[in-house]
Amino acid sequence: MPARKPSRYTSADAARKYLEAIFWPDCATCAHCGATGKATLLKGKSTRPGVYWCNACERPFTVTVGTIFENSKVPLNSWLYLNHLLCNGQKRHSVHQLARMVGVTYKTAWFMVRHIRDAMASTATGHH
Repeated sequence: MPARKPSRYTSADAARKYLEAIFWPDCATCAHCGATGKATLLKGKSTRPGVYWCNACERPFTVTVGTIFENSKVPLNSWLYLNHLLCNGQKRHSVHQLARMVGVTYKTAWFMVRHIRDAMASTATGHH
C-alpha cells in the first residue's frame, strides 16, 4: 500500500501556501522589484488565490513568478509532488511510473521531469 501524500500535495492552494511559507516566512517579497513588506494580497472575486500587488513597482505577482511553475497549466501540487518524488525517492522511478503516481499523462510527466532536472542543473552550476 503506497504511503499517504503529505497535505501540501493534495491541492494547488495547499502547495501555494507551502511555498509561501518557505520563500516568504515573514512577508511577501515582490518577484519583480524585490520590495519586502510592500505587498497587498488581492482578494477580488475574479482574482485567483495567492496574487499580491506590489505597492512599490505597482505590478501583480505570486510565489511562482520567476520559477519553473510560472504560467504552467499543471497544478502546483502536481509539480511539488513530482519534485518530491525525484528528490526523496529511495530509487529512480521511470517517467511512466511517476506519471501514474502524480496523476498526469506520460507526456506531461516527461515535460515536468525535464524542467525540474534542468532547473536543478542550472542551480548547481550557478546559472539562474
